[in-house]
Amino acid sequence: MAESAGEGSAPVEVAERPASLHQYVSTYGYSAAGTATPVRRRGEGRGAWALLGFVVPVLLLALWTWLSTSGAVPSHRLPSPLGVWNAGIELAFGERPLLGGYIAISTQRVLIGFAVGSVIGLLLGALVGLSKWGGALLAPTIGGFRAVPSLAWVPLLILYLGINEDSKVTLIAIGALFPVYTTVAGALRHVDPHLVEVGRAYGLGRLSLLTRVQLPAVVPSIVSGLRLALAQSWLFLVAAELIASSTGLGFLLVDSQNNGRIDRLFLTIVLLAVLGKTTDALIGLLERVLLRRFG
Repeated sequence: MAESAGEGSAPVEVAERPASLHQYVSTYGYSAAGTATPVRRRGEGRGAWALLGFVVPVLLLALWTWLSTSGAVPSHRLPSPLGVWNAGIELAFGERPLLGGYIAISTQRVLIGFAVGSVIGLLLGALVGLSKWGGALLAPTIGGFRAVPSLAWVPLLILYLGINEDSKVTLIAIGALFPVYTTVAGALRHVDPHLVEVGRAYGLGRLSLLTRVQLPAVVPSIVSGLRLALAQSWLFLVAAELIASSTGLGFLLVDSQNNGRIDRLFLTIVLLAVLGKTTDALIGLLERVLLRRFG
């Protein structure tokens, strides 16, 4: 860069500072493919898009109300939204207020199983995605286990872990493990080689290269895997609570079916949807924090 000190004076050369590793790799957007990450202005149209997401639920609620009150569907097959609401009030504040405890124990099982499964999936995904030996040794076996249906694990878990919380949490952890493993392993295999070369040029070792370059490069893929794992955890919850459980939303679902309480059955389905979306929104907040830090 040349600057003139005055008339007739020779230009003075000012040395430019070399770009840091963070500045260099930021030109690649920290994406697994090495492409730039789109920049979105804070708050740009966020409120309008959030409100737009309520349109379909409101329309479904209106259709549900019309079908249940018009007689198009018999009440023993489709309870009204008001009937489902009253069933929830009865379970939450009646003579035996059970609903709060059921929600708490199911959420606890999901969060613990999700955390354990995600950590194991992240470690296995990193091992398979970064090491040719690890991929050759582990990928076929893990792929085989991934193909086993959730209910097939239930008898084995009862046999080895017994009828207790351990077997339920383990089944949920199995469900959460594979989405994280699959997304992380696949993303790490396709990290832009320029990022790795720059990290090595800066003298980073294997562990530093993983934590400072490769994992930040696949943050979007990791978050996608976590979201899939969380959804899978709620799916495996019902199967887990079939293991001789006497509490939880999965138990309430089966108990309502056996007793013909269709209103409670619909209540359980709605609660699972709301809880699943709420926890997914928490992962969305984590995604914003990670992208603000590494994006």
